[in-house]
Parts: sequence; C-alpha cells; structure tokens
Amino acid sequence: MSVDIQLAPAIHFKAGEPSAKPGRGGTLAASALRAGSLLAFVAILLVFSLTAPYFLSVGNIGNVLGQSAISGVLAIGLTIVLIAGGSNVVTGGIDLSLAANMGLSAAVYATAAQLGYGDAAAVAAALLTGLLIGAVNAIAVVGAGIVPLLATLAVMNIVAGLELVLTQNTVIPASTPLLNALSSSGPLGIPALAYVLLVFTLIAAAFVQYTPTGLRLYAVGEFPDAARAAGLPVRRLVAGAFIASGLCGGFAGVLSVSNLSGSTTGSGEMLLPVVVTALLGSVFSRRLVPTVTGTLLSALFVGFLINGFQLLNISSVLVSGVQGVLILLVVSATTLLRRQEA
Repeated sequence: MSVDIQLAPAIHFKAGEPSAKPGRGGTLAASALRAGSLLAFVAILLVFSLTAPYFLSVGNIGNVLGQSAISGVLAIGLTIVLIAGGSNVVTGGIDLSLAANMGLSAAVYATAAQLGYGDAAAVAAALLTGLLIGAVNAIAVVGAGIVPLLATLAVMNIVAGLELVLTQNTVIPASTPLLNALSSSGPLGIPALAYVLLVFTLIAAAFVQYTPTGLRLYAVGEFPDAARAAGLPVRRLVAGAFIASGLCGGFAGVLSVSNLSGSTTGSGEMLLPVVVTALLGSVFSRRLVPTVTGTLLSALFVGFLINGFQLLNISSVLVSGVQGVLILLVVSATTLLRRQEA
C-alpha cells in the first residue's frame, strides 16, 4: 500500500519549524528553557573541568561517549515512540519495556554464543528478540487499544521474567570476534562503542528527521486528528514506532554483551536513565519536541554529569536523585509551556 499521501495544504508541517504561533509569553519561556538547558550543559562542563583536570581530555570525552552508547541507543528508540505517540507520558508515546528488552536480547545473544553459534546468528537472534518485543507492544497498544504506559509496563514484567527463566538469574559470559571488536578502542584511543553511538545517531536522525516517513511520525504525534483527516496510516505508523523501538532494544542488547563481556541481570536499572535522556532531549530542540539529535545531546549531558560525579568521588546514590529532579523539571516546564501556548 502506498504511503505517498500529502498532508492537507493548511498544515504546512515540517519538523523543526513552529506549527502554531505561540503567545509572546510562551515564546519567551520556551527560549528561556532552551537557553537555560544549554547554559546548564556548559556550566556543568566548566565546573567539572575546573575541579577535575582530566574531565575535558579527549580520552575522557571518548569514555563518556562509549559509556553513553547503550543508554543512547535505547533513548533514541524511546524518542521514536515519543515522536509518533505524542509527548503525553500517560496517554502518549512511552515504552517502559526497553530496558528489559535489552536484558533479554543480551541473554539471547550470550546464550547463542555459548551454544556455538557465530556472530551473525547470535546478532540475528538478539535483533529478532527485540523486534518481537516491539511487535507485542504494537499489538497491545494499537491492536488492543491499551494505554502505552500500562501496555509496555506489563510487557516489561513479562520480558524481565523471561530473562530470569533463560539465565536462571546467573551471568552468561560470552566472547566472540564481534564482541572483542566492540569492546576495543578505535582511532584516537576512543572506545569503539563511541563510534557506534555516533554512526547509529546519524542513521536514525537521517531517517526520522529528513524522510517523509519521519515527517509523518511527527504529524501523527502532534496532530493525530489532522493526520487521520489527511489519510495518513496513523495506526501503522504508531505500530512501526514501537517495532523500531524494539529493534533498538535488541541492538542495545548486543552492545551490552560487549560492554559487560556477557549477559547479566539487573537491566531494569537502565530504565530511569533512558527515560531521563529521552525526555530531556526535548529541551535541546527549537520547538521543545523530541528529536534524535537532541537525544544525543541529552545522553552526553547525563553522561558528563555521571562522569563528573565519578571523577569527584561523589556518591553515585545522588545520580538517581539528580535524574529524578531532571525529569520533574523537564516535564513540568514543557507541560506549562504547552498550556500557555494552547
């Protein structure tokens, strides 16, 4: 079925451009929020660079990129769901099963490697696992009409249980040529995972932000009624977003095995950083909407924050608290701005 359906002429939608003329107060508040987030980013870099001389070295920046690769890939998957489902975290786009998806996909990869299968078969099994989980989410949300927050929460628990059954709650070590390559260093001594994150971001950004399908995802998420009136396949696009998110979970599972030299339980701990990264990415876009490039900046923001805490020997317990505060600030600020613009 062709998807070459144009939006109604009155919409004139294009990602990254204002869709409606906000009030003067809303414009000033949005500008202040964007400028504030960038200033906070720069301020954190300055403070940590002054207190920890090694902070802004090439090696440390590469380490931050490498350490942000897994959460960055997962956050980009969540960003696609946010774009297609809208920014409402209750009734809009959300995928809480991503971290559990990564855990099960990693377990499948490590198990396949231990059974003697090659990298190609193990990677295919991990990606297929992620795709299946994404398809289950799509069926639950689009087919059964369950609110995404509840549907993906239920899937998260099912997937986490399957991971425990597969691994028997033990570590499954794995070592393959692909894992060795991913865990090594590349040019400039920067971890290979850092380059993986950058390449993956470029591919995802090119698809989401510069293709007709990507623009339709934005249209479905922001103007669902107009998208239906224009004849866009809304249900198919939303389902596709959940499947793409699941694929990101499978890919992150492969990266996780390379980072940990095997599969370990406890992937649920990744959920909060992933949600923080995806939601925080909105403040790095011009219209305060989710974008892939904004999510990359957000991943680096969170990564530098955690890295700075580690270099200064500040308790990691504070990191979760800071991430929770960031979620509250971003969600509150964007909600207030949207109400003001309405």
